[in-house]
Order: sequence, then structure tokens, then C-alpha cells
Amino acid sequence: MSIEQRIGNETTVLADCLEVPGIGFLTVNAFVLFADEPVVVDTGLSLPDRSFLASLGSVMDPADVRWIWLTHPDRDHTGGLFDLLVAAPQARVVTTFIGAGIMSTERPLPLDRVRLVNPGQALDVGGGRMLRAFRPPLFDNPATVGFYDDRTQTCFSSDCFGATMPSAEVAIGGEARALPAEDLRAAQLLWATVDSPWVHAVDTDKYLATVEPLRAMDPKTVLSTHLPPAVGLAPQMLDTIAEAPGSDPFVGPDQLALEQMLAGFEPGPDGAVPPQAM
Repeated sequence: MSIEQRIGNETTVLADCLEVPGIGFLTVNAFVLFADEPVVVDTGLSLPDRSFLASLGSVMDPADVRWIWLTHPDRDHTGGLFDLLVAAPQARVVTTFIGAGIMSTERPLPLDRVRLVNPGQALDVGGGRMLRAFRPPLFDNPATVGFYDDRTQTCFSSDCFGATMPSAEVAIGGEARALPAEDLRAAQLLWATVDSPWVHAVDTDKYLATVEPLRAMDPKTVLSTHLPPAVGLAPQMLDTIAEAPGSDPFVGPDQLALEQMLAGFEPGPDGAVPPQAM
């Protein structure tokens, strides 16, 4: 299940989601930035029943893509990457040296189509429009690089600010403000402890220093891979992730809990447990 959602005149969200049993529905977004040189941000899930190219083709001709900003090379960000490289022969992949190295352990990127951009650097996507790269405060991959779009005052934050949603409809078709403020806070703290468990072991002052540049950025809109679009919520969401080091660590289900969970699912016609149960 996926849906396209327009944010202003220059950005489209290609939204999908996955159910996480016992926790909720996790949004999985990719984005299209309609710059002079169009940018696709991440390329969806690596699942056989999802066609990223079909979703992208509903909003633009993939051949017109010039940049593919890979916020990091986890499988929920790279599903349609190589198909898109074929469909968009002039596109180049924006990543880091580490990102390209991680990709090479499975399927190497063609290096003549790679553009290395580090935090603190910027990418000109035509007409002097600059996408300013930064390292989000919370991340689950060392290659993570988000960016700020000056034109739209939008922060593309990769996994940072993620939160599970109470339903698939909210996960893929709503906005973050659809949740009551306290529910959103709790869901974002849960995601922070799941996705970035290292946050409990860092120096709190040094961590908080990484949050301050985003406060100074003061984005109008935050677009996270794992959160419906968040407009006008940056101050409260930054306050939330500032609490992450002191929040309760996530402890996942053990084997007994897994067996109890599986017992609650209806087996398929062949006796197998449905994939979404896992």
C-alpha cells in the first residue's frame, strides 16, 4: 500500500508503511524534490511486492531524475535504487564514501555515477538552489546524511524524528500533527530508543550540541523517512529528541513472547505464518 502526498508546490511524498506487530505501523517514505535538476530522496522498500518505479512514475517521468540522494544505504531506503539508475540514465547517487562502501558489500554502485557529499557540504540542484548536508542527531547507520532545502525551508532528516503510527491510514496518508502531542512525543521517544540505542550511552551534553544546529535551522517542515509530514512541529519535536538519552531503553520481545505472538496469527492455506506477522 502506498500513496502520493504533495507538500507545497515543490515536494511530493511517496509514502508506504510496514506493520510492526505489537508496536504499530511504521511509515516508510521516499521523496521527490522538483528542483531544476529533480531530486529523488531514497527509493523505498526492498520488498518484491513494491514497485518504486511505478510509484515514482505516477508523479514524474523517472528519466528526468538527475539526483538520487541516498540518506543512508539501509534496505528500507534502497529498494528501487538500481531500477531507477537504469530508468534515469543521467541521474547520480548522492552518498558518502562510507555509504558507497557499504553498498559495495552487496551490489556496488557505478562509481562514475556517484557524487560524494559530506555533512557541512552542499549540492547545487540548479539555479543556485542549494541542498545543505548535515548529520541528524539520531541515526542508525554511519553513512547517514540528511539535508536542508533553503528554498522550501524543509529539513530532510532521514530516520531522525521517526515514530510508529496507530494505523496504516495515518502512517501513509496523514500528517504528524494528526496525533495528540503527547502521543507523538511517546512514539518518537520509542522510535529513538529502537533505532538509535546508542543514545543511552553517550555524553548528554555532546548529544544535545548536535540538536542545536537544527534549532538554528528552524525548518518550516520536517520530512522524515519514518514519520508522516510534519509542518510547524520542529520546535516540539526537537524538545522530544533532546529527551532521548534519559528515556527508557527499548527491550524487545523474547522467544516466549514471540511464540505467544505467533500463536495469535491465523496460518495461511499452506500452514505458513503470514509474512506481515514477522
